[in-house]
Amino acid sequence: MGNVVLNCVKKSFGSTEVIHGITIDIKDGEFIVIVGPSGCGKSTLLRMVAGLEVISSGEVQIAGKVVNDKEPMDRNIAMVFQNYAL
Repeated sequence: MGNVVLNCVKKSFGSTEVIHGITIDIKDGEFIVIVGPSGCGKSTLLRMVAGLEVISSGEVQIAGKVVNDKEPMDRNIAMVFQNYAL
């Protein structure tokens, strides 16, 4: 698949910033876990990587290509929730 890179990714809903500039470089084949309390932004972050949520600023790269404006189906990435009812 390639590396997944987030470069100072932010998300705001109105004037409320909910993701405060996440920067991470996930290498191809690497396994990561995102944990935190309910409402801390885990799902929002994953939705931005998958293309289901528009980022407010920053850059998402998959396999060396910026995908900020790509549709979810063009990103070749998927996500699964622990609880199907989410």
